Amino acid sequence: MKTAVLLGICFYAFTILLHILVISGIIPYTWVNGGRSDSFAAQFQLSIISMIICMIGGLFTFFVAGNKAGRFNRGITIVCWFLVVLCSVGLIQQLLGTAFEKGVCSFIVLLGIISNLRIAVEIRKQ
Repeated sequence: MKTAVLLGICFYAFTILLHILVISGIIPYTWVNGGRSDSFAAQFQLSIISMIICMIGGLFTFFVAGNKAGRFNRGITIVCWFLVVLCSVGLIQQLLGTAFEKGVCSFIVLLGIISNLRIAVEIRKQ
């Protein structure tokens, strides 16, 4: 479980870092979102929303790590399976995207899939 939580924290941290690099201009905005963003302003909004979602996901991961009493296990399992499905769709999108998304972002999303899958399985065992 500790490994799954650590992978989850790494997934959310890498994703937030990626969006910070896009916002700061270090990574061109045309390299993410399949190159479909019309302007930096449009990608800026998407990156901010993605960072907020990742912060919520990171808080969820910390909650899972601190759930020592075993309460909410069914809810945690449902959320984790939903995230596995969502990240799997995201992985397909990354593999159909730009070269940067195929080479870098797909591995980051794979961390999220592995983490949430592992948490869902481990919570269910408890």
